[in-house]
Amino acid sequence: MTVTTTVAELRELLASDAPPAVLDVRWALGDPHGREHYAEGHIPGAVYVDLETELASAPTARGGRHPLPPITQLQDAARRWGLRQERPVVVYDDLGNTAAARAWWLLRYAGLERVTLLDGALGAWRSAGLLLESGQPAAPPRGDVVLREGALPLTDADGAAELAASGLLLDARAGERYRGEVEPVDPRAGHIPGAVSAPTGENLAADGTFLPADELRKRFAELGADAARSGAGAAWPGDDAAGPGPYAATPGTNSAPRIGVYCGSGVTAAHELAALEIAGFRAVLFPGSWSAWSTDRDRPAAKGERP
Repeated sequence: MTVTTTVAELRELLASDAPPAVLDVRWALGDPHGREHYAEGHIPGAVYVDLETELASAPTARGGRHPLPPITQLQDAARRWGLRQERPVVVYDDLGNTAAARAWWLLRYAGLERVTLLDGALGAWRSAGLLLESGQPAAPPRGDVVLREGALPLTDADGAAELAASGLLLDARAGERYRGEVEPVDPRAGHIPGAVSAPTGENLAADGTFLPADELRKRFAELGADAARSGAGAAWPGDDAAGPGPYAATPGTNSAPRIGVYCGSGVTAAHELAALEIAGFRAVLFPGSWSAWSTDRDRPAAKGERP
């Protein structure tokens, strides 16, 4: 399944008779001014999406800082954005798609297949010399999209611990947070014991686009993804017969690789899932991530370079 759309492709699509919906997910940790940044300049026709209120529900100890929103809440938001059942969706941010990937993953989890990330994000659009639109445009016509959760698998803290012990669990946070040297927002520093450090930023080239598929494949293979691919896992949604494992998956026959990803609160981990898909690996998200794990004092925390 296609993960990205290039700037040239988006420009052509926007000029066509059937343009895609474009979503601007301007968000960064510690920066609550996404809507203002959107108003200063966005791709013409793009609709602003608020990550905190539309792509997540209120924080909880069990769910972490950005729990997945109820499907009814997400569907209502998606209709406000103008999403229609057969209309493609392109999402972007201004931070290498590390926030936009949350919308990409969440909409695909909810059953939409034609959702892509704008490769290079807003920076690529600017670099191409294309115009930006400013201000707060009128809301688009309300969409009719119907969403159903469960099209992609996810796991919880128990499943993440099991993957760390017998599969591959990737920590998508910056290296210093993985090592426990700093922890700016969550209750404890460190990482899930057994997890492997795989910072999200290393998925990107200097210009903010994803590394080529072969380079990403090599990166994840060196982290253990090939070995995890060969392990027995749970069924992937859409297959025919369910198998054992820590995934919340619909019935299927083919075993999914035993690869999981987490980050601070389930946002940048979605970017890692996109990179893994480009590289040819399937993986599962732990939405609560470190924000949920570190809140539970019964869960151990490891520090240092080693898993």
